[in-house]
Amino acid sequence: MRRRQLLLAGMAAAGASVLPPSASTAAQPDTAAQIVGALYDPEAGAATSLRQLQIVLTEARTQFTAARYQDLGEALPGLLGAAQATRDVLTGQSREEAHACVARAWVLATELALKQHSDVAWPAADRALSAARASGDAVVEGEAARVLAITMRRAGRPAAGVELLRRTADSLAQNGDSVSCAVGATLLMTAAYTAACSQQRGDALDLMAGAADSVARLARTRPQSSGQLFTVDATAAQTDLYWIGVHTALGTPDEGVQYAARIVPSRLPTAERQARYGTDCARMWHHLGDHRRTLASLRFTEQVAPEEVRRPALRALTADLLYAPVTVVGVREFASRTGVS
Repeated sequence: MRRRQLLLAGMAAAGASVLPPSASTAAQPDTAAQIVGALYDPEAGAATSLRQLQIVLTEARTQFTAARYQDLGEALPGLLGAAQATRDVLTGQSREEAHACVARAWVLATELALKQHSDVAWPAADRALSAARASGDAVVEGEAARVLAITMRRAGRPAAGVELLRRTADSLAQNGDSVSCAVGATLLMTAAYTAACSQQRGDALDLMAGAADSVARLARTRPQSSGQLFTVDATAAQTDLYWIGVHTALGTPDEGVQYAARIVPSRLPTAERQARYGTDCARMWHHLGDHRRTLASLRFTEQVAPEEVRRPALRALTADLLYAPVTVVGVREFASRTGVS
């Protein structure tokens, strides 16, 4: 009980300030239309240097990790057009590097589509994996495999997603370098959550244990630092974050509380990951029937990443609170502010 009280107090303090209306009610971009356009009616981009392309790609990655999804959606068509135009005029190793940039741009497009639960995530992920394989970079292929597996889970094919993730993680482990092992650990975490969503408890727990072991080995050989991987890092805090989601998906949210209490959200490396912490805690408390803590978690998410609480999944969760038999103080104002009512 003491742990739960401390966790709630920390979230309440972090989410105490009320965001200005302009920050929380900003219109969302039509993500699906933007990505469909990039897929089937791409902008005619001008080829640029690899260095400039990597700079623009880094800026787009920053928009994602900062949870500035509207900005990212507006930037993606131009980025994809430039990346593909640059790849098409290069040869040899430079062309392979450009393929990696194309793959990572499509990874971002997939991540953005997944945030909006859009079906366009599947073709975007397929483009990402095709370009990643053409690059010959196993790390980039691992990043692309991760988002494709998530689309498989969303499309009702979790077993295929887990198999893809396992196979790719095993291949990365053979490389032996720390970055490959870190990517492999993130794939095992994603595989664990995918297995949990299909109620494969034994597989989910085994995969999470394997991911935790990999992260612990990495911590002994190199300092844990943020920003080494493209969208998700392999750290102890990230492992705890996935444990929350896995236990909630398995129907044992009580077991996730201890992991939530161990995380200091302000130390998570990006706004997107901090928002994921708030989201996962909101789902955990919701499954435990604690509406007050659910709302506190949603408010925390709103504070660190205003665009997150307007995603379909969180709007549905807010609607559940709004129409729950028990009235939660402040939920109506929150629902109005985030476009639910």
